[in-house]
Amino acid sequence: MTKHFWLSLFAFCFSGSVVAEVYQWVDEHGGRHYSDRPNQQAEIVEIHPGYTFYRVKYVFDGDTILLENGQKIRFLGINTPEVEGRNKHEEPGGEDAKRWLAKRLGGQKIRLETDVEKKDKYDRLLAHVFTGSGRHLNLELVENGLATVNIYPPNLRYTKALLQAEERAERAGIGLWSNPYYARYPFKALPNRKGWKRVVGTIKRIKRTRKNNYLIFSDDFSIKIAKQDQQYFSDLTTYRGKRVEARGWLSKSRNGYTIRVRHPGHIKFIEE
Repeated sequence: MTKHFWLSLFAFCFSGSVVAEVYQWVDEHGGRHYSDRPNQQAEIVEIHPGYTFYRVKYVFDGDTILLENGQKIRFLGINTPEVEGRNKHEEPGGEDAKRWLAKRLGGQKIRLETDVEKKDKYDRLLAHVFTGSGRHLNLELVENGLATVNIYPPNLRYTKALLQAEERAERAGIGLWSNPYYARYPFKALPNRKGWKRVVGTIKRIKRTRKNNYLIFSDDFSIKIAKQDQQYFSDLTTYRGKRVEARGWLSKSRNGYTIRVRHPGHIKFIEE
């Protein structure tokens, strides 16, 4: 009975689905028993679910790959610069990130960890990607200055580790952080207003609408925080009068430019 139970348990664990507590105990003859029902001598077994491993067919860029089964994977929590492609131009560092990732994935099997949202609007699976030896590739891309952190709630797994890795890479001035293209600029002096930017300014006031909050730099430039994301921030009034750096993608509106921020990790207070 115990052998049959253990084989069933193994199958359950390997599929990654454990539906109940598992108990074990040793009888007076030294025999080990397992059950899904407790008794007086039983202890709970600590179960580590198994994983499914995949092979990579193609690397599109530093944060998007194709599996042999045809599924596209978009790396969670990060963004790497664009590579040359249809309707898009190469950004500095894009090919570096792609080459680094292709080298790390060569001949490797990978496993995936998903978060709250499983797919994006392009039907790509959103995941943290690990090699068979346990290397967290999303994190390593950030650590090597090849990617920036892109927090997209409610997908918050590994957020703290990613932000810490980004801070270390930036402090060390490696990869993207050594490239003037990704330097921070005062919002009035941006060399161009397209793509991912680091924008600096002093928050003059706060505006609230039905759908969004705005941290206002000027009449034509602000940080936008959607009401649905406000739960991740402390009191927004703490930003008033502070000099900050906001990181994200610029959008043009009828009132000027906004940079949308979804998580407080993308707003840095600047010490004068």
